[in-house]
Amino acid sequence: MTILKPISVGPLNLDAPVILAPMTGVTDLPFRKIVKRYGAGLTVSEMIASQAMIRETRQSLQKAAWDPSEEPVSLQLAGCTPLEMAEAAKLNEQRGAAIIDINMGCPVRKVVNGDAGSALMRDLPLAASLIDATVKAVKVPVTVKMRMGWCHDSLNAPELARIAEDLGAKLITVHGRTRNQMYKGEADWAFVRRVKEAVSLPVIVNGDICSREDARTALDQSGADGVMIGRGAYGKPWLLGQVMADLGGTGGRADPSLDEQLAVILEQYDEMLSLYGERTGVNLARKHIGWYTKGLPGSAEFRNRVNFVDDSATVKTMLREFYAPWLVRDAA
Repeated sequence: MTILKPISVGPLNLDAPVILAPMTGVTDLPFRKIVKRYGAGLTVSEMIASQAMIRETRQSLQKAAWDPSEEPVSLQLAGCTPLEMAEAAKLNEQRGAAIIDINMGCPVRKVVNGDAGSALMRDLPLAASLIDATVKAVKVPVTVKMRMGWCHDSLNAPELARIAEDLGAKLITVHGRTRNQMYKGEADWAFVRRVKEAVSLPVIVNGDICSREDARTALDQSGADGVMIGRGAYGKPWLLGQVMADLGGTGGRADPSLDEQLAVILEQYDEMLSLYGERTGVNLARKHIGWYTKGLPGSAEFRNRVNFVDDSATVKTMLREFYAPWLVRDAA
């Protein structure tokens, strides 16, 4: 039976290395706070462009916002020049980041075309210069998130991981896909074992971990020291806590009751409105409502209606009305 053991990230200790993945447009402050409350060894911010961080744009500051309940918090940066990465890392350290994570895995065209994200896996000298500059710029630990490689003809994650370790990085996370796969196919958890064998740093396995069973299998196949959960937490911010309990040996933990789930949705909704304002908050929250309600009878029809409502008070009323019959049954 696989039992998670504590790991060290520089001077920081993670008692249970079950980590929330950085996901643009998803892992903002309201969502991360709820995930952390249910249980997570570490949360990671949305990816922040280093240039935007230096300019302190409104969006970058929103992404860099964090709450004391998250401590220690990891802020993720993307960039393609050593100077900008170093400066952005310093700014985030000053804002209280406990860890600086470097994104070398994002497959999105807009990021890759700017020679950032997983494009760096095609240019290891540039990748090395970014890691080196970031490590030298801050006193907090620097971690690196990557994919297996750019394509299956260039599975160079073990080589990049060794470079990162030599330059002073303290943890490596590997998503078990290539850049060219995007999010298609299945994550190759077994490949991550090659990275684990290449370095002495803690290695985290990522990709397609959507249940407690997935987490256990991913750890067994990869030999990794912990798991990072991304899309599996859509609409299930309690999943990381369930995985921590299961892999920590304390037993299973059931999903929250439907009345608690409704309370969580409404809490997150209000916090998103507070962070982004009415119009943007309503728009950004729609996908979360879809994820939370998925699988309940009538949810598809409900989403088709609520997604066209722009008034937040009306949306919250619709949510309460949608859950009402299920709350009665749940109580019975």
